[in-house]
Amino acid sequence: MAADLSLIEKSATDILKLLKKDEVSPLDLLDTLEARIAAVDGKVNALPTLCFDRARKHARALMKRPKEGRGLLMGMPVPIKDLTDVEGVLSTQGSPIFADHVPTTSNILVENLEARGGIVYAKSNTPEFGAGANTFNEVFGRTLNPYNTKLSAAGSSGGAAVALATGQAWLAHGSDMGGSLRNPASFCGIVGMRPSPGRVATTPGTKIDASLGIEGPMARTVADLALLLDAMSGDDHRDPRSLPAPRRSFRAALRSGWKPKRVAYSPDLGITPVDPEVKEITRKAAERFAGAGVTVEEAHPDFSEVHECFGVLRAYAFAVTKAELLRTHRDKLKPEVIWNIEKGMQLTMAELARAEAQRQAMLQRALAFFDSYDLILTPATIVAAYPVEQRYVAECDGFTFPDYVQWLSIAYAFTTVSSPALSLPCGFTRDGRPVGLQIAARPHGEDRILAGAKMLEDVLGLDTVKPIDPRG
Repeated sequence: MAADLSLIEKSATDILKLLKKDEVSPLDLLDTLEARIAAVDGKVNALPTLCFDRARKHARALMKRPKEGRGLLMGMPVPIKDLTDVEGVLSTQGSPIFADHVPTTSNILVENLEARGGIVYAKSNTPEFGAGANTFNEVFGRTLNPYNTKLSAAGSSGGAAVALATGQAWLAHGSDMGGSLRNPASFCGIVGMRPSPGRVATTPGTKIDASLGIEGPMARTVADLALLLDAMSGDDHRDPRSLPAPRRSFRAALRSGWKPKRVAYSPDLGITPVDPEVKEITRKAAERFAGAGVTVEEAHPDFSEVHECFGVLRAYAFAVTKAELLRTHRDKLKPEVIWNIEKGMQLTMAELARAEAQRQAMLQRALAFFDSYDLILTPATIVAAYPVEQRYVAECDGFTFPDYVQWLSIAYAFTTVSSPALSLPCGFTRDGRPVGLQIAARPHGEDRILAGAKMLEDVLGLDTVKPIDPRG
């Protein structure tokens, strides 16, 4: 079978059905993706590193197994974000320091995805070390927003989001600390989810118990995202943070019939300016829950310490993981990364203790809040896509941010309290830029988020399952 470009318009869930019926093979899917990438990626730069020879080798080996032994994904192709090592494939972390790095082993996440039937065929673009919510780097250049290629795709999972939006992927891997799954999902009109810490096993870094940075799924629909989250989930003895897979699959959670009784909407969590049009679009989307008999109230937990707390913990994470690179390769690091490492190295024990106490206090308040509300809804980002030349959002609605991180606080507030959170397409600005609605729940509440998101996705009917051709 030659490349069939009509397949790119199908959902991952439908592609999986075709795989199970042997109506398409993993090799057919790779041929289709290779043709689609050749046609569109030159306009957006989402997947700068391809590994189709490796992918076809894995696909052929998988196809020799009986169907019941092919894993949940059955040969579904998945691109891996370029922060995550794939054995034998260029893995740069978006940094000139690792521009020629080809690892000899894969990250645990990649090993598990491949064991469950995923086929890795590409690495998706990311900013250097995932820092800064705009996907550009000195190795591969900028990734461009497919809705308007003059605009940012956000980041740091920008390449993954753009690949999905343009039909170069049915499913994609991403990661998130301060919104790196949710921001590009919002800017590119797809679905991205930051799961609870430990939900997805991954190779531990320098800080074994790190819980700010999390791996997660991206897709064009909620059902597709649940499929990939099921494939990603499960414990692994090599990652002491990892959680057992839930008793009920996340796909089953979508079919459970559960719906929230009471949800909160907050335009700003009381901590950030938000573009007025983004506020209006997300508020209207949240209010659609009311039509299904759900109580919608304006409320939010108290996140008043979050800027100081997250700023300290993020800087500490950079110092722990990147101090040696600053010492040996300072000339190759971008200014924002240097600033974050140096800030971390200057921290005192008193500042770290204060940040941990603030985090604990915010967690307790958030848990109490979720005793009253099943879900909380907010804008996923405080603005829609901005010009790609702009390194980050420096100002919003008359407020100037003190650094390159704080504009992300509506996302990192939930990171700080270990809440899972999802970005769902919920509308478009008057000039056609996508806007995402963030849906968050208590820790380990992914099933509630997915059921609520599917319910709202059906009501909104935006039909973002169909990919777009890049627009200049």
